[in-house]
Amino acid sequence: MLHEIIDWILATVGGWGYTGIFILMALESTVVPIPSELVVIPAGYLAYQGKMNVVLIFLASTLGSLAGAFLNYGFALLVGRPFLERYGRWFFVRPELLRKADAFFAEHGAVSTFTGRLIPGIRHLISLPAGLTRMNMLVFSVYTLLGAGIWSAVLVAMGYFIGGNEALIRENLPLMTAAVVAFVALVLVGYYFWRRRPQRSSSQGS
Repeated sequence: MLHEIIDWILATVGGWGYTGIFILMALESTVVPIPSELVVIPAGYLAYQGKMNVVLIFLASTLGSLAGAFLNYGFALLVGRPFLERYGRWFFVRPELLRKADAFFAEHGAVSTFTGRLIPGIRHLISLPAGLTRMNMLVFSVYTLLGAGIWSAVLVAMGYFIGGNEALIRENLPLMTAAVVAFVALVLVGYYFWRRRPQRSSSQGS
């Protein structure tokens, strides 16, 4: 079954072109288990062969990710939020917890969305709490684009430079993923110290 799914993805990328990349990446950004690696890396290799354009692959992948993120955001906002406000107490989600989540995303939503888009297993889910907490749509869009753009660029580059060597992809993909996660960790550490600086300044001034 999995082999058939992979064959279908590869055929879709080759047959549907940029539209297929957009649709599959939109699905990957929801809860459909379509690995972005199986979509963008083959497209990058097709670009190396001169059959596709690198820039258009990047745009289709990034904008597709944004479209899927909007679906999750909208569902959480329009369905999940009213449901939790009405029935949340039956699932141990009390109004106070929702208020704390709202306050957290109001203060840290940008960095959470950006870094969440780069972490495997989280990037397709980070839009749900953003929608539940009514995160500002423009801020959500900008940081989703930034995170999705970085991840798309990594995958396109892998496909373009080593897409013809499946063994190299298997060897290097975990390394690239680890490098991206390390980058996320550095961003979070930098964000932590950046948030602390005004507090120290204000306390010294007083």
